[in-house]
Amino acid sequence: MPRAKRGFKRKDRRKKILALAKGYRGTKSKLYRSAKESVERALNFAYTGRKLKKRDYRSLWIVRIGAAARLNGLNYSQFMHGLKVAGIDLDRKVLADLAAKQPESFAHLAGQVKEAMAQKAA
Repeated sequence: MPRAKRGFKRKDRRKKILALAKGYRGTKSKLYRSAKESVERALNFAYTGRKLKKRDYRSLWIVRIGAAARLNGLNYSQFMHGLKVAGIDLDRKVLADLAAKQPESFAHLAGQVKEAMAQKAA
């Protein structure tokens, strides 16, 4: 039977998993089979977490924009509709940043939105 010449592929694969499991407690960081299960589970949680993070930030931005819009006499949906009518293309991240850090700029933006909505209604 010919000998297998595949280098250290198996060893490297196992080393990679055990390196990812570094810091886990007990068997999960020492034994390959347990480490593999834990690492796969952790990577799944990390993948899901990245999606949840985007969702959480978007909802935070919406809350901030809504609060700032109410201070300027509009609700969130009116404000967003007015932005579209006025032709202002700013994403929610930028709008939330304006609302939190530069309220006077946001108030100016809200004024433009009100003008655009008044022109549309007339």
